[in-house]
Amino acid sequence: MDVVTDRLFRHLNWANSYVFDAIANQPDEYLKLTAPNDLWTVAEILEHLTASRYADLLDQAGDIPTQVPNNKSEVLALKQLSATFDARLRESAKHPIGFVEFQRDDRTIRRNRETILTQAIHHATEHRAQIAGIFANHNLKIIDLDEIDLWGFANYEGLGD
Repeated sequence: MDVVTDRLFRHLNWANSYVFDAIANQPDEYLKLTAPNDLWTVAEILEHLTASRYADLLDQAGDIPTQVPNNKSEVLALKQLSATFDARLRESAKHPIGFVEFQRDDRTIRRNRETILTQAIHHATEHRAQIAGIFANHNLKIIDLDEIDLWGFANYEGLGD
């Protein structure tokens, strides 16, 4: 795998871990917060961000069910599960060429492995920002997206200033 792709998947795991830890340090009722005009709670988005579907499409090791967390211990358990999915994605990134076919309802869908890998990173970024936005809408600065950008990750790995 090239160094850029590997770095992006290491960042994925690091940034996801930050979000899980930040949420686990809040009162359990924060898991029920939503954005205006949206029914998805912080907890539901966190579980959705974690789901193993992308990893399973790529490595066929199994789609492990996840549950929406209701408290700190469940958030931390989901964090550990998420880390295993992130590791599976990183391993799958070593073989980005080719296609994956799967059934959805009554049709066969064909996806490029590179697209699935790229979407996995984008998907997590999108939902980390969505959770940060929910907190911000409630005047809570819990997740600072600038702290988990690639500049911050470079500093974390000792590759920054």
